[in-house]
Amino acid sequence: MSLSDSESSSHGGAEYKLFRQTSRDRLLLEMLGSTRIGDSKSTWKVLIMDKVTVKVMSHSCKMSDITDQGISLVEDLFRRREPMPSMDAIYFIQPSKENVVMFLSDMSGREPLYKKAFVFFSTPVSKELVNHIKCDTSVLPRIGALREMNMEFFPIDSQAFTTDHDGALGELYGENAENSRQFDACLNVMATRISTVFASLKEFPYVRYRAAKTDASAATTFRDTVPTKLATAIWNCMSKYKSIPNFPQNPTCELLILDRSIDQIAPVIHEWTYDAMCHDLLDIDGNKYVLEVPSKKGGAPEKKEVLLDENDPVWLELRHSHIADASERLYEKMTNLKKNKAAQMQQNARDGAEISTRELQKVVQALPKYNEQVEKLSLHVEIAGNINTMITEMGLRELGQLEQDLVFGDAGGVEVINFLRTKQDAPSENKLRLLLIYACVYPEKFEGDKASKLMQLAKLSEKDMKAVTNMRLLVGSSVTKKTTGSFSLKFTNQKTKQAARKDRTGEEETWQLFRFYPVLEELIENLNKCELSKNEYSCMNEPNSTIQSETKKGSARTSNAPVAPIERKAPAHSMRSRRTATWARPHHSDDGYSSDSALKNASMDLKKMGQRIFIFIIGGATRSELRVCHKLTAKLRREVVLGCTSLDDAPRYITKLKMLSDGEAPTTNGSRF
Repeated sequence: MSLSDSESSSHGGAEYKLFRQTSRDRLLLEMLGSTRIGDSKSTWKVLIMDKVTVKVMSHSCKMSDITDQGISLVEDLFRRREPMPSMDAIYFIQPSKENVVMFLSDMSGREPLYKKAFVFFSTPVSKELVNHIKCDTSVLPRIGALREMNMEFFPIDSQAFTTDHDGALGELYGENAENSRQFDACLNVMATRISTVFASLKEFPYVRYRAAKTDASAATTFRDTVPTKLATAIWNCMSKYKSIPNFPQNPTCELLILDRSIDQIAPVIHEWTYDAMCHDLLDIDGNKYVLEVPSKKGGAPEKKEVLLDENDPVWLELRHSHIADASERLYEKMTNLKKNKAAQMQQNARDGAEISTRELQKVVQALPKYNEQVEKLSLHVEIAGNINTMITEMGLRELGQLEQDLVFGDAGGVEVINFLRTKQDAPSENKLRLLLIYACVYPEKFEGDKASKLMQLAKLSEKDMKAVTNMRLLVGSSVTKKTTGSFSLKFTNQKTKQAARKDRTGEEETWQLFRFYPVLEELIENLNKCELSKNEYSCMNEPNSTIQSETKKGSARTSNAPVAPIERKAPAHSMRSRRTATWARPHHSDDGYSSDSALKNASMDLKKMGQRIFIFIIGGATRSELRVCHKLTAKLRREVVLGCTSLDDAPRYITKLKMLSDGEAPTTNGSRF
């Protein structure tokens, strides 16, 4: 029996693996695979997890992956279980007292539930609990392994994870949040889970964070100090990990801790990628979408569940593309697929043409894959068609143009008021999102009774307008001191009140309504160039100039970015004004399929990378920010990993804003198993 951490590392001579692939391999190979030794090599085992670790597992692995590692049954630690004394058990659990007590209850006495137990803890286990286990002399000989996996984060993308704190916005930034017992508990669990990311990857970060402002004209609140407190808690956790064998003693990557106040426009503006539009407009539960498709038997439409994730090569290719580009490319793929050899032979057979035995054999061999491709593409064509119909019916193009004009200073109050007057029947949510953007760019328009007049013009309820007034709770010291009852909204750090963004020079051409970019993009680029303001972004372990230079170069692993392919000219009268950025177009075939898995393909493109950049956003991240992380990974040749308390779509985020002053928090999503 030994208490040890992983000896694997993402560095060295090993093939570079993306963040999520590393997490998956650790769970399957390092944890489950390590138990297949000696007399346990060929036997089936039981996997026992608690409520948290089952989420960790389900976010990285499929059930089929687990069974491939010799797991015949997955059990809940706290449910009544049948004794299986001839089988070994693997425990993947949090190191809590109640979990350890339950484990000891299973394995102690003359008749334990299982033959042998392999115990893996999701976070560091205290000496007291280890001693408690060692004191049970009947259990000790039955333990095959006792290890700290240090994996209590939840991958949601090849380059993103959450800490599963869906209610963090309310728990940390709500009214009277500081006085609640949830405040410290939320921060501590968050810090522990973030730290396990670095412990798992064998990375030691420079810990940077958005610092509390010291402007004498502003009132500093506890909300200003949330990133600072989280950074301190993470630093304390990471300091303990330095005692792990083979753990880096010097920084190997960058971590930047932010909160939602850095950009309050990104969560509410309409993002026009296929991914964002799917989650914004369609009824999607996590990554599951139920679609009605025509019945193959000619009856009523059938319901089909679609998983929009990285295992779908069509989704992987198109998710970051503009919805118009995605629609066009789906049409092209369907057209090209119809030219497929198998399709031609199948059509010839229907037309009565003679087909040789060899040709017929080829058709039979090709048809299953062909039919699968047709079905997958047809589903995406249907989804994209539904989205485009909704865009037209809801008048989103006009609204989207106004939103972006507001952000870039090309529109103001006159245009907003005119829209609200002429679009009385527009969905309330869309009008509210417009007002939220308006408040960010023109905060003075919401002082005094101006907000009430806008509310009446937009025909919104007081509950809806709570989302606007509660934005001040995220701003902290940006709320100017005043003795009157009104407050001044100052949502951004922009010097001008006329624009929240400036057009970026030197950017690859994009489609219409693809002008917006989140603040995070500039922050990551500045971090990469070591140009972040030290006054606004402090560092727990400030690097010296030599290390800064090495980091800026991306270390010895950096290689030149691939040359962008030649873009074809847009046809006349096209909907687009500019083309989709080439970073969003990974290697793919005409039909959107490839022979290898999505994660494997991604890792092959990223063999020589610089040091990783980790971003963590308290209060939730957006799909536009996730898109930026993928974009900058290709551009900077450094893997950018996005961490967040939750990944929110606009409706969900607005609901959270409304609840900030109610002292409520949304419920957390459950397991995906």
